[in-house]
Amino acid sequence: METKLSDLLRELGISKVKLAKFLGVSRQMIYNYLELDDINKWPKDKKVLLLNLFGVKNPEDLDNIKVDTDYITEVELKLNSLCSTNSEEDRGVTNEIFSGVSPKNQELFIGVMDLIKEYLEDNGKEGINVVNYFYHYLQAINNTKELKYILAYVAKETGFEKPMEFVFEEDEQFIFESVMFSAMVLYRSGKASKSKLAESHRRFVNQIEQKMEDKLSRTMELNNVKVQALKELGYTEINENNASEVFEKIAEIQSRKTAFRKIDEE
Repeated sequence: METKLSDLLRELGISKVKLAKFLGVSRQMIYNYLELDDINKWPKDKKVLLLNLFGVKNPEDLDNIKVDTDYITEVELKLNSLCSTNSEEDRGVTNEIFSGVSPKNQELFIGVMDLIKEYLEDNGKEGINVVNYFYHYLQAINNTKELKYILAYVAKETGFEKPMEFVFEEDEQFIFESVMFSAMVLYRSGKASKSKLAESHRRFVNQIEQKMEDKLSRTMELNNVKVQALKELGYTEINENNASEVFEKIAEIQSRKTAFRKIDEE
């Protein structure tokens, strides 16, 4: 039963942190409950709360639950409406950190943080690597629109969002999801062997290496411009007092370099 319940929680995207808040127990107690081989061994009040959350009367009915978008939405609404909110201490911290942020956005942020914390604690080095990549993903998301489409595809493919919902640019998102689906079908078919894709991956590596070289080149160029600006102004460093003047000088030097390049091209 523990495996079925854990699988169900995972399918519904319910973290142990959120379940603990719903049941009014500690996160460690949730682990203790999940180690039991029968939900009937849970404290009666906690068992009743859990079964009500899933909309069933008996633990055996959990095996008959069909997890789809509507069911996920139903459970999420029930969880949010019945789950006791943060303790007084938590609310105080939340108000301090999220001053001016709507309660709905605060809840979303806290939910993300709960999942990240739980993933880090449960998955060791792999958890660190996943969260580190997720951090880089968020860093890059404003520069690459396709990253948003990837998020939408994953949310739909895992049943958390409706397949014909398009919250970004609809035509582009539609095309991307179709291409992504075709790629995933090929990947899961087992026909996409490493040897057949070696050349494609080589081009991928070359592209990334070129981007890294370009980024390093731009960084070095900006650093040289900064050094030149400080030298022309007679400063040795950028500080609070001269920052505005230095940045203006940097912009001026960059403009001069651009003008010279155009002359050379002509």
